[in-house]
Amino acid sequence: MKPRVLFALPGLHRVNRGAEMAFIQIALGLCERDFEVTLIGAGEELPNRPYRFIPGSMKDREAFRKRPMFPPLRTEYRWEELSFCPSLWKQFRPEEYDLTVTCSFPFVHWLLRMKGGKKRPAHVFVTENGDWCAYANNSEYKFFNCEGLVCTNPEYQERNQEKWNCALIPNGVDTSVFTPGEVDRSAYGLPADAKVVCMVSALIPSKFPMDGVRAVAGLGEDVHLLLAGKGPQDEECDALGKELLGERYHRITVPMEKMPEVYRCGDVFLHMSRDEAFGNIYIESASCGIPVVGHETPSTRWILGEHGHLLDSSNQEKLISLLKNLLEQPPSPEKKQQARDMVVTRFDWSAVCDQYAEFFRSVVSDARAI
Repeated sequence: MKPRVLFALPGLHRVNRGAEMAFIQIALGLCERDFEVTLIGAGEELPNRPYRFIPGSMKDREAFRKRPMFPPLRTEYRWEELSFCPSLWKQFRPEEYDLTVTCSFPFVHWLLRMKGGKKRPAHVFVTENGDWCAYANNSEYKFFNCEGLVCTNPEYQERNQEKWNCALIPNGVDTSVFTPGEVDRSAYGLPADAKVVCMVSALIPSKFPMDGVRAVAGLGEDVHLLLAGKGPQDEECDALGKELLGERYHRITVPMEKMPEVYRCGDVFLHMSRDEAFGNIYIESASCGIPVVGHETPSTRWILGEHGHLLDSSNQEKLISLLKNLLEQPPSPEKKQQARDMVVTRFDWSAVCDQYAEFFRSVVSDARAI
């Protein structure tokens, strides 16, 4: 009997990035591995998908920015998640599934655990957005529980393995799409012969995008910054970029299918975040043959190993020095190929989905044995 798996996430078929795209790739991979897969999200059904999609509804987070914020409705993101739950409650039939999966806490997680009572399906939580809810014991977090916890980095696994049934499974990348190649830089307003630092980041304080702007400004007058991203710090970041870099500052937003081109525009890829659940940008850029500069943590070292150029990114002097060295003496073609080979071996979606299939089967088997 095929294991029957439900992925529930508000942004499915509506948001084309991050956890939503990861869940879709996992769902596609599970269909190829003899699973029966259903997705419930607030988007629309797409043609030629091997899984079943059930559309729900929600209000965009912008509508909630003036609402009161209090636990557990701490942010507009939580309000948005809550607005999805009425349609999820209506569409979710626990008896149709052996396993439910989400990375959305608290409301989607609670709903999946609540409906069905003792006959509810087994549940796996994926730490796409962090693992705080899995190990914290205060406020709403003490009501977290699951039959399986997918840890997207080894720090999460170490922190949770004594309490939960954990599997260390990274995010993946389509290495047939994210490949080295030529690109027309003029499409992004860049001179063909310019030295370019590429950043891909949400423009929020925790990603430190403006520190990245300042670092590029310290590289000299011939280096351009290509920044792909948006967020609450749009205006602040643009103002700083124009002040420090002038015409050498280029901020863009592009659809997901254009991202390989964006990476290929860079001579160096820079990411300033100091705390990532995983960080697909690292493996996407490395798969495109671009040297990666990032903040040194056990997780980034686990992902990139010797192929990453990692340091304390809060140290502007050392950061600028490292970027200058990479722009002046870039890694050899052989080094870039070795980094890409590492990504293909460890992080291609085919390898990642094999791990998901094995873990999901074990969770379902354990639940059936009870």
